[in-house]
Amino acid sequence: MEPMRLLLILITILSNVHTLRSSKLLVHEYYKEKCPLAEDIVRHNMAVAVLKDPRLAASLLRLHFHDCFVMGCDASVLLDSVEGMTSEKLAGPNLNSLRGFEVIDKIKYLLEEECPLTVSCADILAMAARDAVELRGGPRWEVWLGRKDSLESSFSGANLFIPAPNSSLEALINNFKQQGLDIEDLVVLSGSHTIGRARCVSFKQRIYETKQEYNHGYEYDRYKRYTNFRRILRSICPVTGRDDKFAPLDFQTPKRFDNHYFINILEGKGLLGSDNVLISQDYLHGLIREQVWGYASNEKLFFDSFAKSMIKMGNINVLTGDEGEIRRNCRFVNP
Repeated sequence: MEPMRLLLILITILSNVHTLRSSKLLVHEYYKEKCPLAEDIVRHNMAVAVLKDPRLAASLLRLHFHDCFVMGCDASVLLDSVEGMTSEKLAGPNLNSLRGFEVIDKIKYLLEEECPLTVSCADILAMAARDAVELRGGPRWEVWLGRKDSLESSFSGANLFIPAPNSSLEALINNFKQQGLDIEDLVVLSGSHTIGRARCVSFKQRIYETKQEYNHGYEYDRYKRYTNFRRILRSICPVTGRDDKFAPLDFQTPKRFDNHYFINILEGKGLLGSDNVLISQDYLHGLIREQVWGYASNEKLFFDSFAKSMIKMGNINVLTGDEGEIRRNCRFVNP
C-alpha cells in the first residue's frame, strides 16, 4: 500500500475515534420528552425565513460552521461583546460577513415561551443548519442533541481557526485536522459552497493573478474554462473598489443545494481560492481529485457523505452535563 494512502487511512481512523467519543455525549430525540415541539419550531421558522430570503440558508449553515471551529459547537459565536470579552462576531472572518443572528433570536424566543431554559442555542444552530440544507434541496439528517452553551467567546480563536478563503490545501488539511476532521470531511464539507455568496474581497486577488500563479503547474485550465470564468468575475469585481460586491459561490445553481460545486471546481470554476486548491494542489496522488469526481458524478453519494460529515462536525468539543449552561438569550450568558 502506498505510504500516502496509508497515512490518509490512519488520519480517517483517528478522526472517527474522536467523533465516536463526542457522539456518546449527545443523543437523538433529546427533546422528545423535555420539549416535544422543539424541532418543529426550528423547522417552521427556518422555512419562513428562507422563503423570505433564500440567502439565509447559506448564512445559517455558515454560522454553525464558524461556531464549531472555535472552541467547539457551543454557540460562542452568538455572544455579543461585553466588558472584558470581545465577541467572535468582530473577528476578521466574521465581521460584516456572518448573518442570520435575528433568525436564531426569534427561534430562541419562541422556544423559551414553549419550554423555558430547555433548548440550548448550540442545539438551535445545529438544527437550523440541517433545516437550511434541506430547505434548499439538500439532504436531511438526524441531529445529535443535548449540547450546552458556552460561558465565553474567543475572539482570538475566531481569527486563528476559521479557514481563510485563500487557504492552501495543506493549510486546510491541517486546520480541519485540528478539529478532528479528516480529508474526506474537508472535501465533502467544502461542498456547502454550492449555495451562498462571497464578497469580491474574498476572491479578488485570485482573479487578478498571473497564469503561472493560478495554474500552479497542473494545467487544469487547458480548455480555457477558468480563463472565461475569470473574465466574468473581473466584470463584477474591478481591480480597485467594489470590494463588498457579491458573486455567487456556484454560478450554475446558486440557490439550490446540489453537487454542482464539484463539477465547477473540476472545470476550474470554483469561486474561492480554497475551492480550487482541492484540484490544483492535490498532492495525495489524486485521492482528492478522485473524491471530487465521485461527488460530481453521483449526487446521492455527496448527500450521504455530507450528512455524515455534518453530524461529525456538529460533535466537535461539545459541552454537556454540568458544563456550560442553557442561555435564556443567545446573545448573553445568564446573569
